[in-house]
Amino acid sequence: MTAADAARVLAIYKAGLDGGDASFETVAPTWAAFDAARLPAHRLVAVNDDADTVLGWVAVSPTSTRPVYAGVVEHSVYVDPAARGRGIARLLLDALIASTEAAGIWTIQSGVFPENAASLALHTRAGFRVVGVRERVGRHHGRWRDVVFLERRSAVVG
Repeated sequence: MTAADAARVLAIYKAGLDGGDASFETVAPTWAAFDAARLPAHRLVAVNDDADTVLGWVAVSPTSTRPVYAGVVEHSVYVDPAARGRGIARLLLDALIASTEAAGIWTIQSGVFPENAASLALHTRAGFRVVGVRERVGRHHGRWRDVVFLERRSAVVG
């Protein structure tokens, strides 16, 4: 993922946010804010066969600035609604897992709304496990929402 992908990445992010079950966020950030919050080495895009249109993306953010947590990241994965059901999210997650493991990252975590059954199934297939449910952890569009906390521990790092 590069700055040249910004418009498509943010449009896909906005489409996910507009769906209502992807994030507590309700507005996509500016590219500068998006770029600053995510680790450059682990931001990937999936493109169509012509390699000119971004169909989805995955990126990670550090979970803490404390050195002991340097091997723990939180990820997000989004796919253009028109490209869903084609295995793109799984390809992105697999590439992210390879990228993070090569860098010595031992845990990838994420929070998913329980209503987002497709995302929960995707993560389970990619080796994530449910750690727990954070009940009524935040308000979203005027109502309290639970979040399923997931993690994937590397079998090769740590």
